[in-house]
Amino acid sequence: MSAAVLQFNDVTKRFGDFTAVKDLSFAVPEGSVYGFLGGNGAGKTTSLRMALDILAPTTGRIEILGAPPSREKAADIGFLPEERGLYRRMTVLDTVIYFGRLKGMTPTAARKSALSLLDRLDLIGREKTKISELSKGLAQKVQLATALVNAPRLIMLDEPFSGLDPVNQGVLEEAIKDAAKQGATVLFSTHVMQHAERLCERLLLLARGKKVFEGTQEEARAQLPSRLTVTSKADPSGLPGVSSARSVDAGDSGWTRYELVLAPGTGAGDILEACTTRSFALRSFDIHQPALHEVFIHLVGGEREIVQ
Repeated sequence: MSAAVLQFNDVTKRFGDFTAVKDLSFAVPEGSVYGFLGGNGAGKTTSLRMALDILAPTTGRIEILGAPPSREKAADIGFLPEERGLYRRMTVLDTVIYFGRLKGMTPTAARKSALSLLDRLDLIGREKTKISELSKGLAQKVQLATALVNAPRLIMLDEPFSGLDPVNQGVLEEAIKDAAKQGATVLFSTHVMQHAERLCERLLLLARGKKVFEGTQEEARAQLPSRLTVTSKADPSGLPGVSSARSVDAGDSGWTRYELVLAPGTGAGDILEACTTRSFALRSFDIHQPALHEVFIHLVGGEREIVQ
């Protein structure tokens, strides 16, 4: 794994008697797209604010870009907060240029980068539009441009897809992919699993301030028992490695479709080999790839805060 650009070590944050984040440890590898996942109230925003030195942890240690959080790191970090905030009387282009200048860019470089980003985010033609005249979704894309304008080393996006229609969600996903291709590390929080499935190499799931899982998508899916769907003439429940078999559809000529749950440590290849060895006739053999939503429902259990 690459060196970590953001690392939490046993971090806890309390507000009076309420514990928002408890004993949180994780590491974001440099150059990765990292998903910070969980429902409302899971502790995602509080954790990001601690990383940015907006909030101080009650206990524990945080390192960002190789040092404790400080405002001196601002130029190397692009941040899109959950609560959007732009100067409503400024125009779109002037807003993005302004944020570039705040991060140390020359006027020429800031303007060039701003125009490139407006083009990438489908905002060309709105350069002179005031922020107050934009829809929520368009204003959100402008704020994203302000986070990306100086090509920061680390990009942190808090619920970036909230309020965007499906088309603009796709535009944002492409912008995240582009930033990663250019070498940036991207960390984004979300409660919608589909975005994480399409973008993230590594994932962290929070529930009520506690880490439930951290790892790759493959490692996340391995938390659930493997499942198969097979069509056969014989009941497969007696095959070695099959934990349970449920008939779901009785077809023609004696063929029946079954859903199988495999025992821990058993893979699809083991079942296929057992069928071959026993001359167990099969018409179909399909591997079920669990969605991240299923995985996280399994990991969190009955928590009502769980993701969509």
